[in-house]
Amino acid sequence: MKYTKDHEWITIDGDVATVGITNFAQGELGEIVYVDVDTVGESLEEGDVFGTVEAVKTTSDLFLPVAGEILEFNPEISEDDGDNPAIINEDAEGKGWIIKMKVSNTGDIDNLMSKEDYEKLIG
Repeated sequence: MKYTKDHEWITIDGDVATVGITNFAQGELGEIVYVDVDTVGESLEEGDVFGTVEAVKTTSDLFLPVAGEILEFNPEISEDDGDNPAIINEDAEGKGWIIKMKVSNTGDIDNLMSKEDYEKLIG
């Protein structure tokens, strides 16, 4: 698992990555009530906004850790399917993943933070 300064995490299997927000981020946001991802099928660049997370207190943009094509929005979270955004609060770095994507350049993952570096960032 690798991390961004914007509190997203990413894991990769071949050229398909799973992306979500960190436990720290979900804790800071509080109760998550809605997640919007309308970029499925789109190719985006590293750092582009791929969706938003809405909590009781605030709404935050979701930033893509690496460039690639958005393949899937977690059906358990999607309003059209499972409509359970609270799963992010329950298991942010597991079942609460947000998207799956096809990575344009898997080498970009090397530019992200390790768990140790991320833990230093959040103090």
